[in-house]
Amino acid sequence: MPQLPPKDYIQAVSFPDEISLHPIGAIRSPYKERHGTPRQSHLRTVPSDYQPAIATIELFPEIVPQEALKDMEGFERIWVISWLHLNKYWNPTVIPPRGPRVRRGTLATRAPHRPNPIGLSAVKLMKIEGLVLYIEGIDLLDETPILDIKPYVTYCDAFPNIRCGYVNDIEETKELEVDVYGKNRPGFINPES
Repeated sequence: MPQLPPKDYIQAVSFPDEISLHPIGAIRSPYKERHGTPRQSHLRTVPSDYQPAIATIELFPEIVPQEALKDMEGFERIWVISWLHLNKYWNPTVIPPRGPRVRRGTLATRAPHRPNPIGLSAVKLMKIEGLVLYIEGIDLLDETPILDIKPYVTYCDAFPNIRCGYVNDIEETKELEVDVYGKNRPGFINPES
């Protein structure tokens, strides 16, 4: 069989000036305000009595059919890609909430105020009922739009022994970040019921 010449797909489509995204669902979270909402979905150093919050992702049936969740039950963690819709402006530098009060480049942080306010959370998937996913360890406010969900796959998503810049220095101080609500907060969602 003859070898076909390679195709140049890059030149086939112009670089986009604008990108349109549409929510596929929304978070139902106990967090109604930014203060007290965890800054990450999973924290490495937490107090001994820490209990991560439970939330749900409600997918929109007019966009996501039930079959799109086929085989999702076997994954312990999922990536939740969200649109941080309350953030209208951004700065090129921010002061992170932990560690020394030093301004860092926004793209060297996980601050929600970004050029495109996209959130990325690796949450624990507890169960699925229809188009509702019960998750643990949420760092998103109630009604945050969800753009996509992807399975967390250890072989390509976990790099436990890499250097993480100034974050490693903060982690070495053992400074804890506390979820001020936990399971005893108002609006707690019990996945057992």
